[in-house]
Amino acid sequence: MVIMLIFVFVIAAFLGLELIAKVPSQLHTPLMSGTNAISGITVVGAMSITAIAVSVGGLLGQILGFFAIVFATINVVGGYLVTDRMLGMFKKKVDK
Repeated sequence: MVIMLIFVFVIAAFLGLELIAKVPSQLHTPLMSGTNAISGITVVGAMSITAIAVSVGGLLGQILGFFAIVFATINVVGGYLVTDRMLGMFKKKVDK
């Protein structure tokens, strides 16, 4: 079970690095909304793996799963904050 959790973590880290490295810097902020959906799927995957670890009873798997959920959630929330800030830059300013 621990081997599967480590495998999922390594593949997710590798895939994330490859995806981010191939995006030009001008497109990072506009693509944030789309990547938030992918990050949401990551949260669901982390919860699924954690549920399996809880049912099996592996303490290490439960701990790694907990941290996976926390970090994926931070990623989603941060992505939405950056997207909101980016969209705020395009709003018309109201004169007072």
